[in-house]
Amino acid sequence: MGLLFRSLMAVLLLVMSPWLPCFGQEQSHSGDAPALDALLQDYAYKAFVHPRTGVVFDGTVPSNLTGVKVSGMRLRSGSLFKRGVSFKEFDIPKGVVVQPYVERLVLVYQNLGSLSSVYYPLPNYTYLAPILGLLAYDAINLSATNPRHLDITASESPMTIHFTDLKPVPIGSTPMCVSFSLQGGVNFSNVGSGNTCSTFQEGHFALVAEVVASAPTPEAHGPSAVSHKKKKTNMKSMWIILGSVVGGVLLLVLMGMLLAWLRKYQQRKKMAHMEKASEVGEALRMTSVGSGKAPAAMVTRTQPTLETEYAP
Repeated sequence: MGLLFRSLMAVLLLVMSPWLPCFGQEQSHSGDAPALDALLQDYAYKAFVHPRTGVVFDGTVPSNLTGVKVSGMRLRSGSLFKRGVSFKEFDIPKGVVVQPYVERLVLVYQNLGSLSSVYYPLPNYTYLAPILGLLAYDAINLSATNPRHLDITASESPMTIHFTDLKPVPIGSTPMCVSFSLQGGVNFSNVGSGNTCSTFQEGHFALVAEVVASAPTPEAHGPSAVSHKKKKTNMKSMWIILGSVVGGVLLLVLMGMLLAWLRKYQQRKKMAHMEKASEVGEALRMTSVGSGKAPAAMVTRTQPTLETEYAP
């Protein structure tokens, strides 16, 4: 039965092999935002070579994060609550509460650049500005790995994010603010004056616009473009049909070979059983039949008995 199992596995691999690369590609495309937050926090802390309170320190990211910017600023919780602070594109008003309370905290700024749509994909939307992130961590030890995360909440007026260098807004679309909470929630809101968004909590923020599907025009999609697209689609369909036919033929051939092998195997097993049974049976003596010899059984006749022998 081992040969049967291996043959069936070979058939399965032959049939499924055209689709295996597609499965791998689908599984390899996803962004891990929490892991990126932890990584950028580490680069921001490494920028504090000679830390000073209230001073912005820009971190350095590796080549695989080209275009991403990260900065850190250490503050006193009491000073942040009483005066607020301006940090890059973020305008943080007074009255911000830190939970759990610590004496000093570090604000980490993120600009995800061209990787915004990779780590925060939004189907049917396009980014007009890169994602800007604002997170808070405990500053008790700037050399610590994985420091405690802190929640910051504006208790009086909201924090404001100013976006610059926007991409053109698609025709028929309206810019919108989008915020991503640390718990995975997504919230849309209206854009304020001067391309600003507001928030009461930390998180990730951006300006987006909905992609509106427009009807194709003759200029954009002429007869040649349509025919080329149709031809490409037909070729793809032909290859799919051809591959299915070839795969089906191979499957039928292999299944026929398996059935023939199983039938032959059963016949051999039956013959072996008959030979074994003949070896343990009673040996027959040989007798002459014409010019040849053949086995013959011993003859035992029943002795005749007269009926008168049982008479009383």
